[in-house]
Amino acid sequence: MPASVRAIQGRIENIDNIRQITKAMNAIAMTKVTRTKRRLAPMRPYLAELESVLSSLLSQKRKGVPAHPLTVENGSPDTAVLVLNADRGLCGRFKGELNHRAEEVLERLGGRGRLLIGGEKARLFFSRRPVEVVGTYTHLYEDPTREVARRITADLTALYREGKVGRIVLVYMRFLSDLVQRVAVEDLLPVRAPLRTEEDDEVILEPSLGELLQVAVSLYIEERVLAALLETKTSEHAIRRQAMKSATDNADDLLVLLHRSFNKARQQSITREIADIMGGAEALRQLS
Repeated sequence: MPASVRAIQGRIENIDNIRQITKAMNAIAMTKVTRTKRRLAPMRPYLAELESVLSSLLSQKRKGVPAHPLTVENGSPDTAVLVLNADRGLCGRFKGELNHRAEEVLERLGGRGRLLIGGEKARLFFSRRPVEVVGTYTHLYEDPTREVARRITADLTALYREGKVGRIVLVYMRFLSDLVQRVAVEDLLPVRAPLRTEEDDEVILEPSLGELLQVAVSLYIEERVLAALLETKTSEHAIRRQAMKSATDNADDLLVLLHRSFNKARQQSITREIADIMGGAEALRQLS
């Protein structure tokens, strides 16, 4: 077999192997995105109801009940940015869009920005940039759980309560559909739930307003972090599925072209061999 034919055959085998891998990864990502979508679906209405309850509580003005410390400014001029990214690659535009948006937010803050890193891809990106990192969460939320959200929330609220930062911004990928995902930038702390115009005597609270706020504010922040983790992870799986499907489709197209080239090169090789045989036969005929 001529070298050119062998080279094409080798490329066909390599690309076919890669195609099998990307096809399998596409199937895995499809399963994961379906699972995380099931978890994300009830989270959104639940978070909306929780915000409604918190808004109602914050609208109540009771004597002797101080404002919750996580709902008022603490006087610090610094801002912490929590960016949620991926630990693994092969997810197309996902990691780049999140990292660059977080970088834009930090640039607007000037020297008052601090960074909390979620995901190995964000850690690698910002390790080469002059920014102060105050927290790192890598290989932590591949499967977002309430325990993970609680741990991150505890770190964020500690930063705010201790006055190390006066504002915490969340940068994550919001899942809109299997084909549409958008980077979201939202303020997390201090809590700014929209206030309602309710009279104090219209609502009877049991237990006290202060006790309810302690529970509601902490739960609201934790649920927002968990929702952001689920939104981001669902988006990551969806974008990885798109990337693997595109890679598989491109491999299919390339295999078609390579098979054509292989057949053409093989036909040319056979034609040359036939010509050589005929030439040899003619030479023997003339000698005889």
